[in-house]
Amino acid sequence: MSVKIGNIDLGKFPLLLAPMEDVSDPPFRYVCKQNGVDMMYTEFISSEGLIRDAAKSCKKLDVFEYERPIGIQIFGSNIESMREATEIASQAGPDLIDINYGCPVKNVACRGAGASLLQDVDKMVAMTKAVIEATSLPVTVKTRLGWDDNSKNVYEVAERLQDIGIQALSIHGRTRSQMYKGQADWSMIRDVKRNPRISIPIFGNGDVDGIEKAAAWRKEFEVDGIMIGRAAIGYPWIFREIKHFFESGERLEGPSISERVSVCRLHLQKSIVWKGERTGIFEMRRHYGNYFKGIPNVKEYRAKLVRLDSLSDIEEVLTEIEENFMVLQES
Repeated sequence: MSVKIGNIDLGKFPLLLAPMEDVSDPPFRYVCKQNGVDMMYTEFISSEGLIRDAAKSCKKLDVFEYERPIGIQIFGSNIESMREATEIASQAGPDLIDINYGCPVKNVACRGAGASLLQDVDKMVAMTKAVIEATSLPVTVKTRLGWDDNSKNVYEVAERLQDIGIQALSIHGRTRSQMYKGQADWSMIRDVKRNPRISIPIFGNGDVDGIEKAAAWRKEFEVDGIMIGRAAIGYPWIFREIKHFFESGERLEGPSISERVSVCRLHLQKSIVWKGERTGIFEMRRHYGNYFKGIPNVKEYRAKLVRLDSLSDIEEVLTEIEENFMVLQES
């Protein structure tokens, strides 16, 4: 049976790309889409930034036809601002609106947004209701298990948000106080899914970094799909590999050096087209380490890539990596 969010058919067991600040922009989403991701989200967008027409926030509204289905994710601490931001985001033409109640970072959570709302479920419910009423698109939510170990309230959150009309819930298996430390605990995600009152899709998020976990946790925790974040950075092939394993029970070979270089190059080109040459080159620097992770003796090339600011110089180093390391791979 297909997993559906409203009228959006995501197939039998969807793989989702998590919204990640400064990472899941259109260039990154492009290479993930090419590798079979089923659903993607924008970086999270500040509701205050949107209603004030801040350039950075508005730029993040860019969504493209080839990315569908795609959700725009918004966050904020003021209910009226969130309502207005929902109207603005809906006009950008996404397939759904997602609310961030999970971001743990200080300048979000300590300003009453993101995971902070886990401390005030009544306000979270009121805010979600305002968002649902402001759009005709499906509304979904991403959250965590709770604020800290003493206040894990995701069961209540799931029931109350479903009751007012959210159409899917993604749960990161950590509390806010854990940030990204320790191990994600998916057992509470499974308990939410098993709750007979819950009928919306429940997606699990946190620590899925390869085929083994994806296959084991799919069975063990009974989720409707898996959301992958950090493991896709510099390795968009993760979606392709997991899907292939689910469909055939066989492992795909990892990407060759040539494919790593080719996708890295494509990501860089898309980055330049979307952001302009200077910013596109600068912001691509955070990805090189991941594209060439695990390749022995590639360190000096990576060090060069993060210093260069001319496209032709970068292209030259990428060609060198391809030529030098392909020989090693073949030998």
